Amino acid sequence: MKIVCEKEKLLKGINSVINGVSSKTTMPVLEGILIETNDNEIKLTTYDLEIGIEYIIECNVEKQGNTVVNAIMFSEIIRKLPDTEIKITLNENNLLEIECEGSLYKLATMNPDEFPELPKINIDNSIEIEQNLLKNMIRKTIFAVSNEENRPIFTGCLFEIKDNKLNVVAVDGYRLALKTNLLNSKSKDFHAVIPGKTLNEINKIILDSFDTIKVGISKNQALFEMENCKIVTRLLDGEFLNYNNAIPSQWETRIRVNKNNLQNCFERIILISASTIEKEKRYPVKISIEIGKVTISCTNQTGDAKEEIYVSTEGKNLESGFNPRYFLDALKVIEDEEVFIEFGTNISPCIIRPIDGEEYAYMILPIRMKD
Repeated sequence: MKIVCEKEKLLKGINSVINGVSSKTTMPVLEGILIETNDNEIKLTTYDLEIGIEYIIECNVEKQGNTVVNAIMFSEIIRKLPDTEIKITLNENNLLEIECEGSLYKLATMNPDEFPELPKINIDNSIEIEQNLLKNMIRKTIFAVSNEENRPIFTGCLFEIKDNKLNVVAVDGYRLALKTNLLNSKSKDFHAVIPGKTLNEINKIILDSFDTIKVGISKNQALFEMENCKIVTRLLDGEFLNYNNAIPSQWETRIRVNKNNLQNCFERIILISASTIEKEKRYPVKISIEIGKVTISCTNQTGDAKEEIYVSTEGKNLESGFNPRYFLDALKVIEDEEVFIEFGTNISPCIIRPIDGEEYAYMILPIRMKD
């Protein structure tokens, strides 16, 4: 195998596949990148038995071949080489020679025949969506995915196609994030739960462009396909939350507020509420709603904080406690100038909604305040 490739192209491919490398495995070959040539292309593949990533790069292939090289070592060497052409050769001793200007490195390789094949997927349902739309939908929901492995179904996002809309939903037991987008082409209704880890990697790879990405779903696998990249992932098993029933449809108190003003209040007050480890959980902020005004306050061993903001209010006065981080996470991804925030009782969840339409909804559960 002998190839010549621009560093920029090679590094982009490596960065796209590197997080498919297994970090905990008894199979050393899974710690590597499979490099395969095909005419004037090379294909880079990584696979940790849960997520597999393939990336194709156009380059000058002088001699066909394939090999597996340690991903971390290979990527670090390429990253630190000069920004010019890099020559990569598999020599007769199965060492991978990497040459660039005055630099020469030789890396041990592994048998490519031992690298497991990515699953072959028989697609049952699929959609095509612009990459920038999917990127936006993931960004606006992924923060609410659970990190608790004892409820694995909530470590992923629900992808639901219903009435020709894509709904992406994340929930961690304390909050819920829902983002909706109308599809341009007709599609059958279906749903699947895709691991959050996979979606994080997809979000790094896809572009903020109008180019499309195809999402294909089989019984237990999902396939994301772009022009030069393919990502295969397992689906999560289990019953996802019936989010439509979980989100309250009625409110007793509602405020209309400037999003940036409210976000700034929470960013300041969290300096007190989260001033030491885990204080955010032990010391929630209190939200008090009166006619035309919201007061956000926090008292703990560090000190006191109070923020007042003038808003449009409807319904009853209310006092309730919340984790300020959950509000901040939602407000940071909302681009609207103003939002509605709806409350039930002081022990009911609150809902952040757009002023017009049903493009998103964020639900946050309250925390009981200590007297």
